[in-house]
Amino acid sequence: MNSFKYSLFIFIGACSYGILASIVKTGLTAGHTVYELTGSQYLFGFLLLLITFPFIKRIKISFKQAGALMLTGTALSLTGIFYGLSLERVSASLAIVLLFQFTWIGILIEAIYEKKMPSKNKILSVVFLIVGTIFASNLLSSSGQPLQIDGLVYGLLSAVTYAVFIFASGKVAKEVPTIQRSLFITLGGLIVLVFIAGPMLITNGIHLDGLWKYSLSMAFFGAIFPIVLFAIGTPKIDAGLAAIVGSAELPAAIVAAMLILGERISGAQTIGIALILIGISIPQLQFIKMSRNRLGT
Repeated sequence: MNSFKYSLFIFIGACSYGILASIVKTGLTAGHTVYELTGSQYLFGFLLLLITFPFIKRIKISFKQAGALMLTGTALSLTGIFYGLSLERVSASLAIVLLFQFTWIGILIEAIYEKKMPSKNKILSVVFLIVGTIFASNLLSSSGQPLQIDGLVYGLLSAVTYAVFIFASGKVAKEVPTIQRSLFITLGGLIVLVFIAGPMLITNGIHLDGLWKYSLSMAFFGAIFPIVLFAIGTPKIDAGLAAIVGSAELPAAIVAAMLILGERISGAQTIGIALILIGISIPQLQFIKMSRNRLGT
């Protein structure tokens, strides 16, 4: 049941990351830019984790470990950037479908790393997840917005970087305590944003009127909760399963949009959410069966 417990940590972290989309949308409506919101998200997330640093368990880590953790954070922040650039060029429904290709990409990365084929349960899960994502994103009923190749490329890049983040967060510096790992991962995400958007990102994140209320909530739901929970869960289960469980982000995003933004959930989205949850649960049923078999012996 330990695998189920750690899968639950990833599930909650993915749901937290799903809530982030609605907060970003309210911030954009208020007149803030994607870079301002994302930059302040990582800035406040890093500062809040830094405040806890003197009170947590920590160990001395090498430059190699610190660098690897920061590169892991870079993958997550690049996911947000690529996804935002994709949203500017293609429909929101297509952008989310492109992002959610991270499920099979994550399983492919694991298969290459482990040098073995994925299990039948994982392949079946991916089928449910892909079909569920198409329904949940309302892609079938979306208007015929013209496709832009760069939008497709950015969307697929967001899937690759998110799959890399999930894989790396479970492999890199696993011996480092959770909060210490999360601090360096968040720092890596902040550094790449400053490099891309410029140092004014830091001062804007602190001084812009009204931005702080979005920054704090985004820091908790987009930088602290998911990174910490992924840091706890991903080292304990395989990367393919982590990618599958991470798909909980989409149902959470849809429910959050209904509760926070007042959006309605269509029948197709309800079917999609159900299919995604079935896809997530398939590998968990295997763990429950294995646990029962052990108890029976």
